[in-house]
Amino acid sequence: MDHMPEELKYTETHEWVSKEENNNIATIGISDYAQDQLGEIEFVDLPEVGLKVTAGDEVCVLESVKAAADICTPLTGTIVAINEDLEDAPGLVNTDPYQDGWLYKIEIKDVVEYDELLDKDAYNDHLLELADKD
Repeated sequence: MDHMPEELKYTETHEWVSKEENNNIATIGISDYAQDQLGEIEFVDLPEVGLKVTAGDEVCVLESVKAAADICTPLTGTIVAINEDLEDAPGLVNTDPYQDGWLYKIEIKDVVEYDELLDKDAYNDHLLELADKD
């Protein structure tokens, strides 16, 4: 899993989080592992800008040729931006999950939630545990 960016935080449900240094804005997407498991993404239902969410809330849906997946927010806060490019090009989630395929940005209410997310090594360990169960 070398292609996972070192600087990101991750969740056991396969979201990644990138926090901007000088403020409480974080960008959220799904990991390469998650997009691979879903297969070709055909539609992305993004949250509304201004929506207040609590960590664990379902905020968007990704539909692929294999399945539909609910994406839960790993952080509490307010949605401040969505990746409108995904409306016309949902496949960006597959081709570039860590850059152009981001889903939404959130203004974090409690930075402690961010600090508690997994680092790359812990997420990689989680993926290895999943592989052992298969």
